[in-house]
Amino acid sequence: MKKILVPTDFSLEADQALKVAAQLAKKHDSEIYLLHMLDLPLDEVDAFSQYSELPEAMFFMKLAHQKFKKTMNQDHLKGITIHEIVDFNKTFTGITNTAKENGIDLIVMGSHGASGFKEVFIGSNTEKVVRTAEVPVLVIKNDHDEFIVNDFVFASDFKNDNKETYRQAVAIAKALEAKIHLLFVNTPNNFVTTATAKTRILDFIEGTPFENYTISIFNDETVEKGIMNFSHIIGADLIGISTNGRQGIAHFFNGSISEDLVNHAKRPVITFKI
Repeated sequence: MKKILVPTDFSLEADQALKVAAQLAKKHDSEIYLLHMLDLPLDEVDAFSQYSELPEAMFFMKLAHQKFKKTMNQDHLKGITIHEIVDFNKTFTGITNTAKENGIDLIVMGSHGASGFKEVFIGSNTEKVVRTAEVPVLVIKNDHDEFIVNDFVFASDFKNDNKETYRQAVAIAKALEAKIHLLFVNTPNNFVTTATAKTRILDFIEGTPFENYTISIFNDETVEKGIMNFSHIIGADLIGISTNGRQGIAHFFNGSISEDLVNHAKRPVITFKI
């Protein structure tokens, strides 16, 4: 976790994500790449890239740097190496490209939470980033004076997921010094016996050394409700789920619950690409 990307529109939600990223950066001696996208028309972008004196582009660039300066003066960012990036590109494309170009290990983004995924930072682009990013994406819902994760729920069907998602989850758990709660949600329409579910989980985690975990088979009406209810019962600090590109978050679910889970969960959510 040496390189953390934080896309920002300088909103309260983006600042909350940056605050968490700062805590992680200090703990792990990481660098932060703070990215602001100027989503201008393509013809204006082309003109500006050729050092045009385009008034609109110049104005928004200066405004962005002013906001960066104000942001960088916050006390919780002192002592952290921060790379300031302003890019002219479509928001979603710019974030994913920046992550690839800079070898980013983790993307941290802010969210309004229950107000809907369309309200998430920089609109619906966040859904695209969460769904397709090659690296883990941590979605922050609230202000965290101290981002402490003791209990980390990793929900899966432990069948369709790639085992790499679990390896990534273990790496995060070790970094955060957290216990992983391996969660299988049983629903009326997709019932699996406890013995079968436990065997499936043990087969899934085989080959990835990590002792600080529990196994839970939880019954509920839907997978989404099961994840949220179980997380509430144990007081989880973080929920982890998988993404599968065009099929949406957590393709192990029957139907897409990606927006609902990320929107309705009151806890931070981290996603892993299958």
